[in-house]
Amino acid sequence: MHAGRRFTWTEVMYWTRRDILFYLVWGAIPTVLYAIVGWTWLTLPWVPIAAIATAVAFIVGFKNNATYNRLWEARQIYGAIVNSSRSWAIMALDFVTAPVGGNVDEADVRAARTRLIHRHIAWLHALRFQLRAPRAWEHMIKVYNREFRTKYTVDEQDGNKLADALTGLIGNDEKALVLSKSNVATQLIAQQSRDLRELHAKGLIHELRHVEMQNMLVDLYGQQGKCERIKNFPYPRQYATLNLMFVRLFNGMIPFGILGEFAKLGEHFVWLTIPFTAVVAWVFIMMERIGESTENPFEGSANDVPITAMTRTIEIDLREMLGETNIPEPLKPQHNILM
Repeated sequence: MHAGRRFTWTEVMYWTRRDILFYLVWGAIPTVLYAIVGWTWLTLPWVPIAAIATAVAFIVGFKNNATYNRLWEARQIYGAIVNSSRSWAIMALDFVTAPVGGNVDEADVRAARTRLIHRHIAWLHALRFQLRAPRAWEHMIKVYNREFRTKYTVDEQDGNKLADALTGLIGNDEKALVLSKSNVATQLIAQQSRDLRELHAKGLIHELRHVEMQNMLVDLYGQQGKCERIKNFPYPRQYATLNLMFVRLFNGMIPFGILGEFAKLGEHFVWLTIPFTAVVAWVFIMMERIGESTENPFEGSANDVPITAMTRTIEIDLREMLGETNIPEPLKPQHNILM
């Protein structure tokens, strides 16, 4: 997520420089053939090209609206996870109590509270890693995104492993168990449920409080499922494919259409075809790419939901609720990009 006022021109140009160079060359080819070789038949009437431009603008606008909705829904879901995480912490702290007249040591009660909260932090990290895992339809593999991340952002999972993130949050036996499963986050909530059942059997959680905490686990499963739905179901490929094809079709026709228009102004004006081809094509490329960069709000681009920073914020809040002193620092933006 960009945390500054706006992307700079330098950043935008760096992101799209390959396309600008391509369309400068593409615009130069028919211009040279027209002005030097004398192939005046290369021109096309601008009216049908303008009609195509109108259709392209509509379909690009449709895509951008749909992908923005995906991004905003993802942000709302993770915002709900923030709220539910804080609610889970106060439940763990206030609902887990020693039974009146029982022989339970207060240290065991504190350990149970810590275990429930630490395991929840582990669940947040597991969910984060799962949401950052690449999919075939995502766009971070494209060269312009890789280059932009290398220069302006960081890959927060480069050299990091989920096993390292879970260390110190859950026991080694439990860590080995959940890591052996295909969906670690799901298994961690299942472990929370088993732990609640054992605490209830020991009398550390009252019946009604046990039900409330189980309901909170169901809610967390629901939020995880919503994240997985966005992660695992892409923006429909038929729309994405046609959108890109139409933009490329229009951009390919630009120099042939404006060539004749500039020729009407005078012999030397035809050379303006080259820069204006790049400018017009760049505008449509940017509109299409904005939608593309918003399609998958968890893939880890500069325009995604900053789930790593949000996870760190939740972890800080929960550790402070426990009264711990070894608190990690909040993540700060790098080049105004918060991951």
